[in-house]
Amino acid sequence: MTIPRAAPALIRQLGHVEYAPTFAAMRAFTDARTPETPDELWIVEHPPVFTLGLAADRGHLLAGPGVPAHAIPVIQTDRGGEVTFHGPGQVVIYLLMDLRRNKPGGKLYARQFVQKIEQAIINVLAAYNLQGERVDGAPGIYIAAGPQRGAKIAALGLKVRGNGCTYHGVSLNVAMDLAPFSWINPCGYAGLRTVDMRSMGVEVALAEVQLALARELTVLLDVDDAARAAPATTE
Repeated sequence: MTIPRAAPALIRQLGHVEYAPTFAAMRAFTDARTPETPDELWIVEHPPVFTLGLAADRGHLLAGPGVPAHAIPVIQTDRGGEVTFHGPGQVVIYLLMDLRRNKPGGKLYARQFVQKIEQAIINVLAAYNLQGERVDGAPGIYIAAGPQRGAKIAALGLKVRGNGCTYHGVSLNVAMDLAPFSWINPCGYAGLRTVDMRSMGVEVALAEVQLALARELTVLLDVDDAARAAPATTE
């Protein structure tokens, strides 16, 4: 089967939405898409929620003395990775893409896809004078210098189906309540420090970073030439 050249990516601003119906919508979109379906980037902000990767160890959800009682829901997903937290003040962008597409640079492989997403985060952080870096074997982006070196500021979790279609995506901490990260072992690492842009001294509107990251992703993923906005619906 010939896979057509990539159509323009649709960028959807979905606003503040619950996690569970958004997860269901991603799966439904991917189930229904055809080789001609345009790729989509969904920009969202979630109310507080813990999500678990497909093979996540629930032991990374901490409980016991010193851990505050909370009513944050825990949702099992089909992405890769362990447990993470989503909440207000965090940029979340879901990448509903077909990696087989004939893009200007050729089709993407999963490893290249991850590297481009990580590079997009590094580039956006650099625009705010923050230095981010990759850590071997630990997907996401970490602070590269200063007193918070090694702290995690962005997480990555993807589902790549056998047909090359992807969903789930990336989160970047902008101005959050970081306490819930202390109630888990983030991404399965006990004691991993988690920071946001605000705690790193950068005060910036969430909407500004949402658009900056979406734009950088479209540039690096070779869908920028005709990227266009769409109404705030999941349809």
